Parts: sequence; C-alpha cells; structure tokens
Amino acid sequence: MHEELENFERNHVRDLVEPPPNCRPIGTKWVFKNKRGEDGMVVRNKARLPKVSSKEGIDYEETFAPVARLEAIRILLAFAASKGFKLQQMDVKSAFLNGFIEVEVYVRQPPGFESARFPNRVYKLRKALYGLKQAPRAWYARLKSFLLKSRFVMGSVDKTLFLLSRGGDSLIVQIYVDDIIFGGSSHALVSSFAEQMSREFEMSLMGELQFFLGLQIKQGPEGTFVHQAKYTRDILKKFEMGDSKPMTTPMSTNTALDADEDGEAVDQKEFREMIGSLLYLMATRPDIQFAFCLCARYQASPRTSHRQAVKRIFRYLKFTPELGLWYSSDSSLSLRGFLDADHAGCRIDRKSTSGTCQFLETSLVSWSSRKQASVSLSTTEAEYIAAASCCSQLLWMKATLIDFGLRFRKIPLLVDSTSAISVAKNPVLHSRTKHIDVRFHFLRDHYEKGDIDLVHVASENQLADIFTKPLVIGWRCVDNALIKGEIESQ
Repeated sequence: MHEELENFERNHVRDLVEPPPNCRPIGTKWVFKNKRGEDGMVVRNKARLPKVSSKEGIDYEETFAPVARLEAIRILLAFAASKGFKLQQMDVKSAFLNGFIEVEVYVRQPPGFESARFPNRVYKLRKALYGLKQAPRAWYARLKSFLLKSRFVMGSVDKTLFLLSRGGDSLIVQIYVDDIIFGGSSHALVSSFAEQMSREFEMSLMGELQFFLGLQIKQGPEGTFVHQAKYTRDILKKFEMGDSKPMTTPMSTNTALDADEDGEAVDQKEFREMIGSLLYLMATRPDIQFAFCLCARYQASPRTSHRQAVKRIFRYLKFTPELGLWYSSDSSLSLRGFLDADHAGCRIDRKSTSGTCQFLETSLVSWSSRKQASVSLSTTEAEYIAAASCCSQLLWMKATLIDFGLRFRKIPLLVDSTSAISVAKNPVLHSRTKHIDVRFHFLRDHYEKGDIDLVHVASENQLADIFTKPLVIGWRCVDNALIKGEIESQ
C-alpha cells in the first residue's frame, strides 16, 4: 500500500485540495492481488487503489483504448520465429498513473491513509487512476505519443503495433495495455529501446518472452512453441477433472447436441464457469474450437447432456494438456486460407456452421468456427458464405502484414466445393444465386481485383474441416501447425 502511494507521489498523480462547491468526490478502496509466474509461484504482491463509484457527473468522452488481438500476437510470434530473432518482454509499473486526464476529477483520501491535519480535503487528479473510465485510453495516448516522438511508425491497421527502422535493422513493438512485447534484427537496437523506455517510465524488464497473458512460450533456434499447459491443469483441478479418464477426441463423432428440453437441468452458474474457463484456451487450442462453440450455444438453459459434452472436452484436455502451436523458423510466411461449411448442421434452426483457418506457410495464426447468421438453401451457398468470411479475415491479415514488410498479390483461398468457386468466378447474377445476400458477393469483387485466388482442394486435404464437425484424428498433426508438445524436449 505504501508502494502504491509512493508511485502516486513520484508520478505527481494528485494534489490535496479543499473540495470545491457541490463537489461529489469519487470513493476509493484498496484491492490486493498476487501476480504469479509461469510456475505458479508468486512473483509480486500488488496493491491498487481503484475508484469505487463515480458520482461527480462528468460527461466522459469515448474511453476505450486499443487492445492487441490474439491473432496479431500469433502473427508476431510466427514472424519473429521465421526471422530468427527472440522476442523480449517488459511490464510498466503502475502504467495507468502515467496517463494525463483532461477533466476535473476529485477523489476521497485513501482508506487508512487520511490526513490527520486535513481530514476533510480531497484529492484533485492530474493523471489517471486505476478504475477511472479514462485510464486505459489516457495511458495508451501517453505511450503512443512517446513512441511516435521516438520515430516509431504506428501500424496502419493494428494500432497497438509500432515499428522502427534504422539503417538496415528493424524493431517491432506490440502493446497489450501495460505489457509490451518487442524484438528486432539488431541486439543494439533492442537494448537501446529497453533503456529508452526505462528512462521514460518505471519498467520491469522481464527478459526473454516466456509467459504472456497465460500463454507459455518457448523460443528456440528451430522455432517457437506456444501452449497453455499450466492453465489447462489449473482448470482441470478447478472442476475436479484431474483424475478423470482421458479421451482421445474432444467430442464423439456421433454427438448431435440440441436443446434437450426434456433433459434434466443442471447448475447454470457452474456450466457457464466451465464454458468461460475453456474460452481463453481457444488462444492455442483450435482442436477444441468446434466442440466448445457447440456447447457454448446452450448456456441459457444447460442440461445434463450439455454438461456431459463439456466434461468430454475436459477429459480430452487431460489426454493432451501440452498440445500447442508450433511456429517453425523455416516457414516462408506465405499467406493462405482454408474454409469449409457444414450445411444445415444445427439441429435447432438448421443454420450452417462456417469453419475457417489462416496460415503463414505452416504456421497457424487464425481460425474460427461460427454458426452462420441465416439459413443456407444449399451446400454451395453455405460454402460461399464461409468463403466470404475467410476472405474478410485474409484481407485484414494482408493489410496487417504490409506493416511487417510482407506483400501478397493473390492469396490462395482453398475451397473443396467447385460449385462455390464457380459462383464466385461467375459475374452473372442468375436465378440460382439471386437469393444470396449482397454482402457476401464482395468475395467475387476481390477475386476480380486479384486480391485472392480461389483454389480447389480435395475434401480429405481440407484443414478447415475440423472447425465444422467433431474431430476424428484426435491429437495428430494438422499440417505441422499442431503438435503434441513435449515441453522438456523443446
């Protein structure tokens, strides 16, 4: 608590003043947290003084701050592995206390640290406080301003990406609130950036990137392995599934979940906790994406059959706790996408499921499994809609990778439906396609512009198939992107 208040003084966060007329200051309270490392050990004790309530009547402007997408972090990991440089990590101490605010905000004195001489005074904030609506945006604005003054260039699409070129060397910085990943082709450039940040902000230099947002990362000369073994074991222990019988697949191929209105109802809170715990595991586990999304549809009224399906996923995790993503240093970073669709797969509303995945050569960096918004009248239409979704993601990745110095002319989009390819290539809107929503025809526009190239692939080689139906192959390799990791040997 004393350390937190000392941070306030060093950063000139507040001034003790007489409350102005009609002042309704914000209440505060102490919040304590233990920060843990990769091994689960406590690495730091933290005390924060966030606000409790806001009754001062301030009309806040937009308060959201950009946050890096997980796809962007995976792209950076794949890019760094292919270029052969190791990523570093730093953490900004009391990051929000560095952000300037543009409105008058008054807060009460901290509980237990009230001034004996001026008990009725309040603090007027100069900078943002944890829990204040403007705090994330104020911190991002401060950091962005500093990096731009240091001659960094902000990403054209990803506003949390900053790049610096000096001579023939380059430096890449990715921001996730107060956690910063950085790396470059020159050791001198990387060291200079770390020193520069330490002079401007109070930093914790954590060395080589190993544990970030719950992701365990091992960087080596042959590539980078990303997994969530610790988190997997933690949720297995939390839901008492640590001693359960392992299963080789996350869902039986015969499983067909529906509303099951006649089934026995189960505890909704527990079911949602299980779904929520699995949600973050999607960052490195595309093999359970379809099974998870299917179970997540029944959170409003879960039944015994739904809980059994979720427990099946946990039993599969018991069998494959160390499965993860492998980003090879030999990858050539050529962009390509796969897509598939399960026509009328939902037993309730007969909507189809779209499955897509995007690769940088052999590095899987993005994937999705999503029920379509409308009912498709044919397999062709379902595949066509899935292709439009995959195309949209590829265009975002293409724009992002331009900032990395990678440019692509025609991105291969691999489809196992010749009919869907024909619809995309045919500029004539005839009677068989007139019912397809106009918004999906942008796929045809980008094909004609040469942004993507629709390529037929045999169904047995369609990698996106695992996002539209239960897995058959278990934990085996999927085009070298998934491996059963043996952490000790990596």
